[in-house]
Amino acid sequence: MDDVTESGAAVHESPSSALQELARACGVALDYTAASGEHKTSSAAAIRAVLAAMGVDGSDDDRCREALGRLEDLRWARLVPAVTVLREGADAVIPVHVPDGEPAAASLTLETGEHRDLEQVDVYVPPRDVAGRRIGRASFRLPGDLPLGWHRIEGVTTGMRGKGWVVVTPRRIEIPQEVREARPYGLHTQLYSLRSTRSWGLGDFADLGDLCALAKVRAGADFVLVNPLHACEPVPPISNSPYSPSSRRYLNATYIRVEDIPEVAYLPSQQRAVLEWESERPRRVDATDALLDRDGAWRAKKAALEHVFKATRSIGRDAQFEAYCIREGRALEDFATWCALAEAHRGVPWPAEMAKPHSQEVAQWREQHPDRIMFYAWLQWIAQEQLARAQSRAREAGMMIGVMTDLAVGVHPEGADAWALQAVLARGVGIGAPPDAFNQKGQNWALPPWNPRAMEAAAYLPFRDLVRAAVASAGALRIDHVLGLFRQWWVPDGHQADDGAYVHVDHEALIGIVALEAQRAGAIVIGEDLGTVEPWVMAYLNERGLLGTVVQRFEWRDGHPLAPEDYREDVLVAVTTHDHPPTASYLAGTDLDVPEELGLLVGDVERMREQGRREVADLTRYLDERGWLPVEHSDEDVLAGMHTLVLHTPALLCAIAVTDLVGDMRTQNQPGTFTEYPNWQIPLTDSNGVPVLLDDLFDHPRVRRLVTRLKTARS
Repeated sequence: MDDVTESGAAVHESPSSALQELARACGVALDYTAASGEHKTSSAAAIRAVLAAMGVDGSDDDRCREALGRLEDLRWARLVPAVTVLREGADAVIPVHVPDGEPAAASLTLETGEHRDLEQVDVYVPPRDVAGRRIGRASFRLPGDLPLGWHRIEGVTTGMRGKGWVVVTPRRIEIPQEVREARPYGLHTQLYSLRSTRSWGLGDFADLGDLCALAKVRAGADFVLVNPLHACEPVPPISNSPYSPSSRRYLNATYIRVEDIPEVAYLPSQQRAVLEWESERPRRVDATDALLDRDGAWRAKKAALEHVFKATRSIGRDAQFEAYCIREGRALEDFATWCALAEAHRGVPWPAEMAKPHSQEVAQWREQHPDRIMFYAWLQWIAQEQLARAQSRAREAGMMIGVMTDLAVGVHPEGADAWALQAVLARGVGIGAPPDAFNQKGQNWALPPWNPRAMEAAAYLPFRDLVRAAVASAGALRIDHVLGLFRQWWVPDGHQADDGAYVHVDHEALIGIVALEAQRAGAIVIGEDLGTVEPWVMAYLNERGLLGTVVQRFEWRDGHPLAPEDYREDVLVAVTTHDHPPTASYLAGTDLDVPEELGLLVGDVERMREQGRREVADLTRYLDERGWLPVEHSDEDVLAGMHTLVLHTPALLCAIAVTDLVGDMRTQNQPGTFTEYPNWQIPLTDSNGVPVLLDDLFDHPRVRRLVTRLKTARS
């Protein structure tokens, strides 16, 4: 650990040259530029701990040098690389390692089954001694005419074969021409908060389908962006945050609409009565402003789903379920097993032998509890069906894009993915962010990151499967904190959030895989690139066809609102986000009330309020000068003017918050809080605090007025 002064302050030890060399080889940055522009150096202790989380020993200089040698040995020990990612049209040279002097050959099997022998090229590389063996390197050319896809490469030498992957990715994700020409707008909302008279206390997949249809028919919207729909815990207490899920590959079963499952129609009347009885309690709160009760809603819904699961499925439906389970394979089995284990050990620590998903004890437990595992697999099948149906309804209603899903930056450290994918996750560290103007002590989100070395060894297949699932039933995908596909701030356990290090990941591979899976699914991709972002990153994202993100509230230049014509083009633009107070609160000057009450503000609060009032006055003046306000105007007119501004930008997509449509005053999420504020539990209400249900949303007077303005602005 670092030395400590007499006053108790930590003194950061500088990394030695050996530690620096090892860190660079592993993609660990030694320094970074802070949000303030100040140059910062990571401590030696943080760098060592980050390396340890990767499975690399850098505890002293001798071990650093040994580890560096082992890293190079590992590359030579493989007959062919685990994975090679390249862009369409590019050729490459790939190494094949064989005992020195032995013959070498390499071939490629395309996704289509076509077989190609690879041409060896004359590139001399001196042999290397690895674990007492002399290894030589032969080089083979990957031709530039390979089709998109996941292809298998095989290297062969005397008595040995080795396999790897060659992934050919698009140069860029192509945006449909109709979208480029129309530059459509849509809505963004927290699905759980937008309920209907048929909801069981939380908005669900059926509500999402209804919202898409209504948004297109009544408001001309072409997409609906929702919060992450990732899986949560199978038993209460359920985490309220959609950004700390149990699994990012699988869906949150609380969004299932029980009555929409086909088997419900064939239940005996007594069992249907049980479903109605279970729905009564959660439905009673739909029309109230009470905080959302996920635990209560899930208890009722799960009890109902148990009855439906036991119902006899038609032979066709049964075949579909079986095909789904086979298609998902081991990943679904692991997820469902984790859910069943979590249910069985609720409130009790798991036995140590259950810590590994592929242990003999877990295998035996699976054999003893097949029905519970099958139940949780069935829930995923139903959830996937209903999300796909919501997207179908969106497209049937005429939406160009439809459902826009959100991919969270990580998973809960004790969730299903952390258990099933522990071989490719780094432990002993959490993803976070270094200090900035809004979080002066830095942030540690305590989410385990991918281990870059392990992910490469696994050919990025877990990442591919994650992205593939995210775009399966979506017209577009938003990637939260897309900078995590370039570098991540790792905070070691026991360290403060400002005492970490950046770890660089292979963005060419990760972004390429995103592009491949999105293009195959016909999905647009938006990267949330807010905050301190180097210009080259934005340029790179746009080069690969990923849209960026712009929030109007923070677009100012020389003390004035940024003119719409000066906005970036290849972006999704919005007035606000879920991490900020609704615009109505900002205009009313109440946006600082909650953070002030919670002691989250640093500095003169009254001066901050005055600055906010000046901003609103300047913004109002600017909108008036552009002719976007009536002579006599209210806060509602200013809010409409702000949306008129974003609709006049060249941005490809524009998202309107449902909270802004109704004038909601309450914040969905207050960053920097956990239990101090009811994050992610706020139901949709209007400016008077009156609950707004989906059934009445587009008949609400304020919504009708704003929709009229939106249609006029876009036309």
